[in-house]
Amino acid sequence: MEFNRAILDGLKLSLSGDNRHVVIRSGRPRAVSTAEFSFGIEEEYFLSDATTLEARHTTPDDFFQAVNWSTGGQATREMLQAQLEVATNVHVDVRDACQELKFLRQEASKVAAQFGLAIMASGTHPTAFWRDSKLTPKARYEDMIDDLRVVGRRNMLCGMHVHVQLPDPEKRLAVMCAMVPYLPLFIALAASSPFWNGRATGLKGYRLAAYDELPRTGLPELFRTKDDYRAYVQALTQSGVMPDESYIWWAMRPSMRHPTLELRAPDCCTKLDDAIAIASLYRALARYLFRRLVDGEEVTILDRAIAVENKWRAQRYGVECSFVTKSGPVPLPDFLSELIGRVATDAEHLQCGREVEHCRTIARSGSSADHQLRAAELSAEPLAAAKSYIAETTIGLAPLDYSKVGIASRAQG
Repeated sequence: MEFNRAILDGLKLSLSGDNRHVVIRSGRPRAVSTAEFSFGIEEEYFLSDATTLEARHTTPDDFFQAVNWSTGGQATREMLQAQLEVATNVHVDVRDACQELKFLRQEASKVAAQFGLAIMASGTHPTAFWRDSKLTPKARYEDMIDDLRVVGRRNMLCGMHVHVQLPDPEKRLAVMCAMVPYLPLFIALAASSPFWNGRATGLKGYRLAAYDELPRTGLPELFRTKDDYRAYVQALTQSGVMPDESYIWWAMRPSMRHPTLELRAPDCCTKLDDAIAIASLYRALARYLFRRLVDGEEVTILDRAIAVENKWRAQRYGVECSFVTKSGPVPLPDFLSELIGRVATDAEHLQCGREVEHCRTIARSGSSADHQLRAAELSAEPLAAAKSYIAETTIGLAPLDYSKVGIASRAQG
């Protein structure tokens, strides 16, 4: 039997964590990397003690070397030692992306277990104290903390980043501006950070409240041309504010390393299906907005101001929020339904309609924040229950189907 050599050459192979089987991921990377609206996902996880699920603030180099090898170089340290980041390859097929992200979670979990650790996918760790955090020994991070001080030390937070490549990278800024009114929706759907320093915050998405203490965060500025954006970057770099544009940490930004538009607003999703759904909706919306650049309505200063308010509402109420519009309040499910209807053709073209539809399930049954709060409310040990929910759900297990329990609309701080 003969095989197509071009396909074989394009396959990416690696061994599983137990060395017992070969894993095949992301076919034909060169062709995929130049495809229109190809995408990739990055996730940040907390590293916790496998028994207590308390954050492990000091973690060994051997673990990161092992997990990096096990995932084929797709797992790395983050700024704090209690964090791990994984990144998928470039994909055009959402099912491939889902399988690879599942693989990365499983491999990271297997290797972590060998070191007495567990991975936890959420925007904040329910009981971690940022004052106990230990910096990863790396020059970039040391320089950042030297500049940011306590604000940087408080960055005990984990997010999800989604990269989408547009047909014309020069139009990334225009699409970014057009995307601004929709960013609060992604924040609400991904909310997974209701706890901070051992207490319920009363917010569904506390992560951005802490993250926005950093400079150059929040919603992106309305730079519509490359020249304006470059002038901004040049002003900051020449003034010694930052070394390069990778120090711009907006909720969305044009990537410096890749020809992509990078969504950075979402918390890390505890459920794999939620992560894929949100990434798919973002990808479909990016295509929709790109195709409408010529005749689309320009996002104004007023629109951005409204989006800033809606960002807060998404952080505070999650999927229960109502968004501010020029015509009055719109409940999130209605806002989402209207958007899914508008991007349906794009989702069909990208073959991710089913994944986009899953966003309705999140809106109906709650995001990770709601599930964590339900778990806490139903337990005599609330914080322990929330941690268990995160740890088990991250790797595809769940102690209880919390979607059948009412949304926890209030958290006692």
